[in-house]
Amino acid sequence: MSTNTRVMACTPEDVFGVLNNGWLFPVWVVGASRMRDVDDDWPRPGNKLQHSFGVWPFLINDETTVLEYDPPRRVVMQPAGWPIGEARVTIEVKPHHRGCVVRISEQAVKGPGSLVPAPLVDIPLFLRNRETLLRLAFIAEGKSDNGDAPEKA
Repeated sequence: MSTNTRVMACTPEDVFGVLNNGWLFPVWVVGASRMRDVDDDWPRPGNKLQHSFGVWPFLINDETTVLEYDPPRRVVMQPAGWPIGEARVTIEVKPHHRGCVVRISEQAVKGPGSLVPAPLVDIPLFLRNRETLLRLAFIAEGKSDNGDAPEKA
């Protein structure tokens, strides 16, 4: 399982404000390239995002289902991108004296990706999710009204 952590200069509610907007998914998730549809009750458990993964012309239509939702603390999602397989992604957010700390954990759970030895999968997931958390921070901190967010030009 790959795990990344980042301190963000915003509140847990700011982070969940981004997570709650399914249409922003390809903006902060590395590899997600476009949105096709968002269920009306996203991000409630059982609801899905329809998106594509990769770059044209090599796009895989994917969907992500919410398994657990406990704002502003935790969300568990299961992206499915066959023929690669499915993963379990957990995002946990906790208050921190500088804003909040966000932890993302990801592991392959079904399909061919789950057969690859963890150390081989964890390295690219770690690198990808480091950038994913950076993008999430840019959006959440930019929406924050705590005064620590970067100024806009």
